[in-house]
Amino acid sequence: MLPGKVAIVTGGTRGIGFAVVKKFLDNGATVVFFGTREETVQAALTKLNHENPNYQVMGMYPDITNIAAVERAFADVKNRFGKIDIVVNNAGISSSESLYNYDEDNFDSIMDLNVKAVFNCSKVGAKYMKENGGGVILNTSSMVSIYGQAAGCGYPASKFAVNGLTKSLARELGRDHIRVNAVAPGVIHTDMVDSLPEEMIKPIISSIPIGRMGEPEDIANAFLFLASDMASFITGAILSVDGAGMC
Repeated sequence: MLPGKVAIVTGGTRGIGFAVVKKFLDNGATVVFFGTREETVQAALTKLNHENPNYQVMGMYPDITNIAAVERAFADVKNRFGKIDIVVNNAGISSSESLYNYDEDNFDSIMDLNVKAVFNCSKVGAKYMKENGGGVILNTSSMVSIYGQAAGCGYPASKFAVNGLTKSLARELGRDHIRVNAVAPGVIHTDMVDSLPEEMIKPIISSIPIGRMGEPEDIANAFLFLASDMASFITGAILSVDGAGMC
């Protein structure tokens, strides 16, 4: 579904991001994924190359909260592969602290990675897409961007902001043939969820009408659809992928 496309995926070393990287590679794209540290990037590359040595994939670890670092990284991708067609802004961190105990530095960290980095990568990516006649920007939102959550207000606030960026950039960049959409996952079976005790997991699953947690591949499938030409008239959408867990 993505033959000949060049995609950048932030937060691509594990979980949803890694699933998106693999899904795009399996559908013909060249993928450059970003991680936070050299060792995690190399570990992900090793895993991908073991699965398929013919994957056209590269890993990098720029500070995406710094726009100068983003500009350098994107320029490197453009110079190596000739263009940038797709940017997936997936990197992010969450929080669960009560407002009464919320640390200002932690709040700033969430906003820097979950919002500012999305702005940085969208701004720089859009420039290359416009030069190339169009492209796709995709953002990872969350079900809490719609419903909020009972603690850790910085995380849902950041995802509300992601939704605002998504809708606003869709309106602004449409004239340049750049589509902008977001995927809002529900409860997804990741390493973080695996670390929770069973007594916490069972009530979560029982609250999902479809009867199971989502898998990273469920979210990757949504990203694949939105990145492809099958979604050529879809922009400004926040696609919930949550098994009706928050309907």
